[in-house]
Amino acid sequence: MSALFSHIPPTARVTPSVFTASISQEQLAELQTLVKVGKIAPPTYENSQPGFGITSNWLTAIREKWINDFDWKKCEARINSFPQFTAKIEDIELHFAALFSEKTDAVPIVLLHGWPGSFLEFLPLLQLFRDEFTPSTLPYHLIVPSLPGYGFSSSPPVDKNFTTHDVARVIDTLMKNLGFESGYVAQGGDIGARVSRHLAVNYDSCKAVHLNFCPIVTPPKGVSTENLTDFEKKGLARKEEFMTLGVAYAFEHGTKTSTIGHVLSSSPLALLAWCGEKLLTWVEETLPSETILELVSLYWLTETFPRAIYPYREEFPLSPERNALKYIQKPFGYSYFPYELFPVPKAWVETTGNLVFWREHQKGGHFAALEKPRELKADLMEFVEQVWHHK
Repeated sequence: MSALFSHIPPTARVTPSVFTASISQEQLAELQTLVKVGKIAPPTYENSQPGFGITSNWLTAIREKWINDFDWKKCEARINSFPQFTAKIEDIELHFAALFSEKTDAVPIVLLHGWPGSFLEFLPLLQLFRDEFTPSTLPYHLIVPSLPGYGFSSSPPVDKNFTTHDVARVIDTLMKNLGFESGYVAQGGDIGARVSRHLAVNYDSCKAVHLNFCPIVTPPKGVSTENLTDFEKKGLARKEEFMTLGVAYAFEHGTKTSTIGHVLSSSPLALLAWCGEKLLTWVEETLPSETILELVSLYWLTETFPRAIYPYREEFPLSPERNALKYIQKPFGYSYFPYELFPVPKAWVETTGNLVFWREHQKGGHFAALEKPRELKADLMEFVEQVWHHK
């Protein structure tokens, strides 16, 4: 691990343990074997053309790359080029990557991923900050946890229920333990957006929140659906398509969590098909196959999938009243990417919080930090500059 950006602030309550990613050769050999012996379905009408999920041609080609060209150790070296730590919080060993500033007035920002993502999503963003700043000039402390159950973080408890409210409590404790009790900013997409909203609503130390995901299914009360721009109409059509054709996976995650957990723990090829479908269809510009294999390999090698889908159970049974987004009273920023799963109009997002910053992008999808790190970085910096000194 690079010593740069790795110095914990002197105000920290605890000293986290330094962490280095290290997957054993035995695990990598087993993965290789399972990918080789994994079967691909026989040809069908559905798997021979787009529109019904991943195609046999795509799965066959990326499987060959996984066997012959993919090098996990290269990914591991990139992971380990960033400072990483673990901290014990309640019963969870929480992993996080970080860039710590030496500036006494640096703004703490916690960056929260979702599913089927991981802390890897934010490495391009961290790299941009690392390229631009030194530890003595970085205006932020950037903290990127692996949510409980994801990646190198340990699992939620197995003897009691655990929700995103619990995740928020753990993340807030982490930030306070790192010395940021007086205030921090939360940023999130997907499940990370839900956790960030909990932080803003329920925890005093979270002073502001920036999101790039706002899952509003139906028009909010009192908001007109007339006079929408063509751009907004296109976004709502994208939302309707997702709600009609793209949401089945979430029903399985939320209602038969154990079953799908067992299914996708039995074969890395099955895991690649299930997660790969989302990594292909939730983006506007196709991700490199190398990136997809990094994300899926991390899931397999850390047994993430069955440990990580517990947040979906909070969505069922479906009820607009039960799942209404809690209103954010604190400064709220939003970055709109048109190929998001719920690219809803600004007027809709405004009903969920004190929206003081809005940026509408013409390109980009669900994995904003991965797809458009420069744009997300610029938005986040502008938002923090706008709100921090007025918190």
